[in-house]
Amino acid sequence: MIAASVMALALAQALPHVTVLATGGTIASRYDEAQGGLVPALTGEDLVAAVPGLDEVATVNVEQIANIGSPDMTPAIWMTIAARANALLATSEVDGIVITHGTDTLEETAYFLDLTVTSDKPVVMVGAQRAASYFDPDGPRNLLNAVAVAASEEARGMGTMVVMNGQVNAAREVTKTNTIARETFKTLEFGALGVANLGGVKFYRKPLRRQSIPVSADAELPTIDIVSHYAGANGSVIRALMASDDAPDALVINATGLGHTSIPMFDAIAEVRARGIPVVITSRVYTGRIMAFYAGKGRGIAFREIGALFADNLTAQKARILLMLAMTKTKDPAKLQEFFDR
Repeated sequence: MIAASVMALALAQALPHVTVLATGGTIASRYDEAQGGLVPALTGEDLVAAVPGLDEVATVNVEQIANIGSPDMTPAIWMTIAARANALLATSEVDGIVITHGTDTLEETAYFLDLTVTSDKPVVMVGAQRAASYFDPDGPRNLLNAVAVAASEEARGMGTMVVMNGQVNAAREVTKTNTIARETFKTLEFGALGVANLGGVKFYRKPLRRQSIPVSADAELPTIDIVSHYAGANGSVIRALMASDDAPDALVINATGLGHTSIPMFDAIAEVRARGIPVVITSRVYTGRIMAFYAGKGRGIAFREIGALFADNLTAQKARILLMLAMTKTKDPAKLQEFFDR
């Protein structure tokens, strides 16, 4: 009996140490009869306990950060997660972090952490498309794979990753592509970093477009709104936003094509820029980057002339996050553009 206990202790000490930070989401949801739908109900401890064989992959500790659906995720909670992840990874006792999260805004939290976590130890985001109360939940397998990636030596230096459905994707590049299918998180233009499945963890490429923007726990993040362009958009939404009592500190424009808007919408954007307020141009097109090839109002050359920023190939929601963090360092348009060019 004593020998077995000693052996178990030695095995636990030899395994990598992974901390799970739980935030809720479908992976933690059950059907609630009173409310007639799914609600976050399980704790992080519940999620870990539901994964057979997890204790053979890593020694896992759990901390509960929140228990919400990810549409209710906020920059304030991002700051809490980032601060805790940085504190844990700075110790020799923790080899990696896994964050359980709802899938609706998972890619946003992932990119925020990719920018703000300074350790080279892995941070892994994981969720589920099928709730824990379904007969075939995908959460347990996803969580097992996520912990395996967080425990992997190969994952060091890869930044924050999203691990679901056996695939490993980079935070900057990944997006949710299907409302309900298990295979929803994909890197559309460049492909996954690797795989995590029954055959283990294997990487095939590295994310090269990474950067770090450390922020202090008491940093104040600017308010940034996203406005989409569509046929007939006339700039009224932008003018209403900027006239409100809680006007944003900056705007992200989810434009069309290479980064184009109508002439009326351009005029509204130019008014914002005349006030010295940062504006980033992105595209609602799924792949490709913003470039200034076309002349005339609402086209790339005109946007460049008024000092608007180009988001490279970032989605609107990720451009918002990068701008939010960059603005804690500078308000100069040229220097802000440098963050998007890295």
